[in-house]
Amino acid sequence: MKLTATFRIALRALKRNKMRSILTMLGIIIGVAAVIAMVGVGNGAKAQVEAQIATLGKNMILVFAGSMTSGGAKGGYGAAGTMKVEDAVSILREVPGVTLVSPEIRSGAQLAAGNQNWFTTILGESPDYFEMREWEFTDGSSFTEQDTRSANKVGVIGKTTAQQIFGDDDPVGQIVRVKNVPFKITGVLKSKGFSLGGADQDDVFIVPYTTAMKRLTGATILRGIDVQAASDDIMSRVQDQISELLRQRHNIRAGHDDDFMVRGQQDIAEMATAQSKTMTVLLGAIASVSLIVGGIGIMNIMLVSVTERTREIGIRMAVGAHGRDILSQFLIEAVTLSSLGGIIGILLGVSSTYILKLLSKICDMLHIHNDALAAIAYGPTLISPTIVVISFVFSAAVGVFFGFYPAKKAAALDPIDALRYE
Repeated sequence: MKLTATFRIALRALKRNKMRSILTMLGIIIGVAAVIAMVGVGNGAKAQVEAQIATLGKNMILVFAGSMTSGGAKGGYGAAGTMKVEDAVSILREVPGVTLVSPEIRSGAQLAAGNQNWFTTILGESPDYFEMREWEFTDGSSFTEQDTRSANKVGVIGKTTAQQIFGDDDPVGQIVRVKNVPFKITGVLKSKGFSLGGADQDDVFIVPYTTAMKRLTGATILRGIDVQAASDDIMSRVQDQISELLRQRHNIRAGHDDDFMVRGQQDIAEMATAQSKTMTVLLGAIASVSLIVGGIGIMNIMLVSVTERTREIGIRMAVGAHGRDILSQFLIEAVTLSSLGGIIGILLGVSSTYILKLLSKICDMLHIHNDALAAIAYGPTLISPTIVVISFVFSAAVGVFFGFYPAKKAAALDPIDALRYE
């Protein structure tokens, strides 16, 4: 029998029991939609983390002061007071492939202007810091190398801090007091949003690191050093050379722990996205269970169909149909059910983001707040074409796998026994 004729017979059989066919497909529909939606949510979370990593700048290497032990008491990272400005200068001069360096001082202080005040993060950096982090200005400009050499009382203000203190007024040229020290604002930074740790990167006031050390904190040590490599492919080599140089400068002998940490942008990205990758795999695996359940449903219905149509099978065999024709018919029915379910599931999964956003808006209108729904609805969702194709192929494979046994059972029926079946 021709395949097209077998296919038409299979479709007629499915049409005779439309409701049963729809309910059978439901498991596959839910499974495919769940896989696509959940993997999309996981990919969106991963992309969001990568976007936050990108706000660090390009080819960035971060050198942090490490931990220390004194009198049996262990201090955390940043406790080691060994990172000096001279280390930053040596890294720029002695490590090939390093293009820019910024020594970093970090503290917190109250900013005040007129009758407004705001507690914010104070960063001491070099003028190269803004180029390294690819941080643009909405108004004004950076402080200069001369400001750094002279420890001038100038600074650059973040978007959030500027809004809190000056509102809609232009901050450039205005004076703010930091620990009763007057600073002139030279520029306003473009918004960068939140960091991986959830901190507002725009809630900041950045001054020359020399100014921070001499006029604000009195510190002689650095919290860290920001380094930019010339290209991505030499990042690993530059990190190793920075570690080797600092071990020499800090007189750290072989076998002893470093009093610093060196982390590349790629290292930070891998650590940050590891959780997102795990979540994506877990969500996809959980959703895939629905596909298995849907496949079991197909097998169950096809077994029932074989029992119900035993006499029909006997008649077809009596008029010349072969076992392979019966096998093809029932296999096509199973694959058709799973494939149609897969197509509908794909459409539902791709549109899931819009459905969730609609549900979230309805909940807002009804004053019903759900944090989980809001996080999914308003978070980024990236539907991968690859997972769409895989989901469809898998749904069709489920039909073949779970439909084979009922089809084989139907093909193995004895024509005489089938004709006698009541």
